[in-house]
Amino acid sequence: MRFDQHTVVLLVRPDDAPDLPQDALDRLQDAHLAHQAGLAEQGAVLAAGPFLGGDDERIRGIAVLSVDPQMARELYANDPAVRAGRLQAQVLSWMVPEGNVRFEQVPVPRSMLEAAAGD
Repeated sequence: MRFDQHTVVLLVRPDDAPDLPQDALDRLQDAHLAHQAGLAEQGAVLAAGPFLGGDDERIRGIAVLSVDPQMARELYANDPAVRAGRLQAQVLSWMVPEGNVRFEQVPVPRSMLEAAAGD
């Protein structure tokens, strides 16, 4: 059997994440979304989104990438939320049977306002 290999980034809230005022958190979230949208436009991010109601609330989101793990680490080291210490990127390789998962190119929100407009 053949397998496709994807790179997965789990975005995790560290225990020592800095506390920031709400307006700073909002700006940081928008910068994070803009960064992720840029990666999607470049073709590096195939799918991404937040987790809700999980058993471990530190795990905040996931991204599936078309690049190798080292490149994923480099790309997410530049994520504003990672640079600010609000998120950490945990990088893994994900193996699935060939053709089992397909990704469609869809618009990715660049801000919370844009994400809310889709509701």
